[in-house]
Amino acid sequence: MRMVFRWYGRGNDTVTLEQIKQIPGVEGIVWALHDMMPGEEWPMDKIMAYKELSDAHGLHLEVVESVNVHEDIKLGLSTRDLYIDNYIRTIEKLAKVGVKTICYNFMPVFDWTRTDLYKELEDGSTALFYEKAAIDSMDPHELVRKIAVKPDLTMPGWEPERLAQLSVLFEAYKNVTEEDLWGNLQYFLERVVPAAAEHDIKMAIHPDDPPWPVFGLPRIMTGRDSIRRLLDLVDSPYNCVTLCSGSLGANPANDIAAMVREFADRIPFAHIRNVKVYENGDFVETSHRASDGSVDTVEVVRAYSDIGFTGYARPDHGRHIWDEKCRPGYGLYDRALGIMYLWGVWDAAERAKKERMNG
Repeated sequence: MRMVFRWYGRGNDTVTLEQIKQIPGVEGIVWALHDMMPGEEWPMDKIMAYKELSDAHGLHLEVVESVNVHEDIKLGLSTRDLYIDNYIRTIEKLAKVGVKTICYNFMPVFDWTRTDLYKELEDGSTALFYEKAAIDSMDPHELVRKIAVKPDLTMPGWEPERLAQLSVLFEAYKNVTEEDLWGNLQYFLERVVPAAAEHDIKMAIHPDDPPWPVFGLPRIMTGRDSIRRLLDLVDSPYNCVTLCSGSLGANPANDIAAMVREFADRIPFAHIRNVKVYENGDFVETSHRASDGSVDTVEVVRAYSDIGFTGYARPDHGRHIWDEKCRPGYGLYDRALGIMYLWGVWDAAERAKKERMNG
């Protein structure tokens, strides 16, 4: 397991590369050009700026999250080939700086959905929270006003320029079915995966967050069956999945450890985090400790050990603790604690495996 840490860039993150470097076992950053709109070709000079920064701190930048997919591609519009061509040229440039995995998603309109960015927990920390009843009764414009109004830091998937066209986007998706979305995803992958394979970069789709329809919009990456279908769309070792235990774990029916074992050779990148799911469908993000949430993170990490996982992993979202002022879900303290918890479970699992092998 190769530990990495998501970083939003100098001037756009409360966490510094100097701090990341001090977290035991972290070898690289997970990055993106967050000032680029979906569909734009990434400029080489901006890519190189990240390369120079990461090199200066002894960190690699082999994982990009995300090269966002333009809405016209998801909608299957006649303009999609222009944006796919831009995507392919971006892949070619990323290969030149050593990128090996691109995480992306295919969620319509909203990249992720929560109703509260700072829900207070019993211990006084705060975390990202999803209230099912609120989403079921809320107008999406109201959610945008609540979540994305004048953020101090960029909110990937909640770009103000795009959300300003919310009514237009919802109208465009009005007659788009799940099958339509699957067809548009296949078209995208049939164009992009061969280019990624040529440059030895794995395309790793992120599951929908949460893994069910929101505001009537279709969602297709929701569990084991959809991952199987995704991998069959283009049968290539470069068509992969970013297995996110938090996104998938919001649905208690998803057995994350079983998915790790089944899709072992198609998981280049893992997000390992925990969520506590309530009977009414609400969920809140918790510490990474297994007993604090509904995801058995111990068994998930054991599964990665069992398959001999050599891909990248990051702790994903954390709580906001010790009065840290940070981007929602992306502070330093709780993610660093999460990494040490994951390493502890990993080291124990690896030692147990070695003892079994030695009889």
